[in-house]
Amino acid sequence: MKTSKASLTLSAAFACAAITFSLAARAQAQTVTFLTQFTGNQGSATTVIQGADGNFYGSAFNGAYQKGQIFRMAADGELTTIYSFCAQTGCPDGDSVDRSPILGSDGDLYGVTGGGGNSSQSGTFYKMTLDGKITTLYTFCPVVRCADGQAPRGIILASDGNFYGTAELGGKFNVGTIFSISPTGMFKLLHTFCSQTNCNDGADPKSPPVQGTDGNFYGTASEGGTHNGGVIYQITAAGTYKVLHNFCTYTYQPSCPTGANPTGTLVQDSKGNFFGTTAFGGNTKNIGVVFELTSKNEYKVLHSFLGYDGSFPTSGLALASDGSLYGLTVGGGGPAKGNIYRVTSAGVFKSIYVFRGNQGYDPFYSLFQGTNGDLYGTTLYGPLPCCYGTIFSLSDGMGPLVETVPVAGKVGRRIIILGNGLSGTRSVKFNGKAATFTVVSDTDIKATVPSDATTGTVTVVTPTGTLKSNPQFVVTK
Repeated sequence: MKTSKASLTLSAAFACAAITFSLAARAQAQTVTFLTQFTGNQGSATTVIQGADGNFYGSAFNGAYQKGQIFRMAADGELTTIYSFCAQTGCPDGDSVDRSPILGSDGDLYGVTGGGGNSSQSGTFYKMTLDGKITTLYTFCPVVRCADGQAPRGIILASDGNFYGTAELGGKFNVGTIFSISPTGMFKLLHTFCSQTNCNDGADPKSPPVQGTDGNFYGTASEGGTHNGGVIYQITAAGTYKVLHNFCTYTYQPSCPTGANPTGTLVQDSKGNFFGTTAFGGNTKNIGVVFELTSKNEYKVLHSFLGYDGSFPTSGLALASDGSLYGLTVGGGGPAKGNIYRVTSAGVFKSIYVFRGNQGYDPFYSLFQGTNGDLYGTTLYGPLPCCYGTIFSLSDGMGPLVETVPVAGKVGRRIIILGNGLSGTRSVKFNGKAATFTVVSDTDIKATVPSDATTGTVTVVTPTGTLKSNPQFVVTK
């Protein structure tokens, strides 16, 4: 089994003390607010997502059995553990939750654990209600040699109603797989990494793929490829796989200017271009880049980190409603302990907040945009000298919006629209075409994709104004 340089360099222990606080710090025109800090029994959070009830949900290390937990966070930062993993001997419900769940089209949470399940401790796929009732739908490595994969690294909800994800280990060559799995737990193996000579198809995926506007799936593997620096790949729902880009080999010499070892999930803009980050490579500093892969398969470096503007972007990017890309680094120059940055598709870069340890530091996982327009993220550690992580928000002048679950689907599909102030909604339109809908609550609408809908923005007219979706909704065939 190969060992990722990114994992070796950036892995950390999660230990320390306990306080809860709410602070605000301003970096130029942006406001970063630390909403809460975890306690010793809670550990540190990975990422957060928004539920149909308007609360935020995520996973954190530790928990009642020290194997991870799922939590709820209210808008004021109040934390509630709704489930602690490994409640039974042998952890048949899973453990090692280093990825947060996602929201399903039924309003429940779906996710994977990196360990637990059966005697092989290879991980699980689960469903959970918002009040913490769990159902284990699939256990990885049901047979010897783990052809299906081990240590799953997150999932996404696709337009066909199935979930797609990657496992970092397992498969025939023990360097990972790509799979799909239905909401009832029907598993399908799509690709085994290192199937090509010299692992030219890649190895060790650290994150799930994203579904492109063409219906195919796009992702990265952190190692392998023709230069052993990782790859960007495309795969169909049927499992047809091809490499789109090979990253160069990371060394301590200035020989990898285009970046090496991609780690986060890609994002795609409305023009069909993909964006991501690498943990290493770049200019002479070798501390990572932000890249673009255009719809014409042209690879570009948008920004190469220099240290004072951040270093080691281990997470992916968030494509926010203002059209900019927002990301995090775990390092930086001088006293910096990570930063938040913004970069445009034209490569205009700005560091907008520096973590210095006085509130929280080491933001390891990616940002998420809530329907109030703010971005949300987590840090592995809280105020120095110790220790447990925080959840923070970034306000950068973006107004409220709506989000659809899923972000793509066929005509006639019933979807969730998340937002705030949705009571009394007057109309819902998919790229200008009126849809039938039901207002479930102030934060949740159920709508049906109309027969004449086309790919574009979903607009919701409420008593106080018009809300637009981010990202656009893709109508599939």
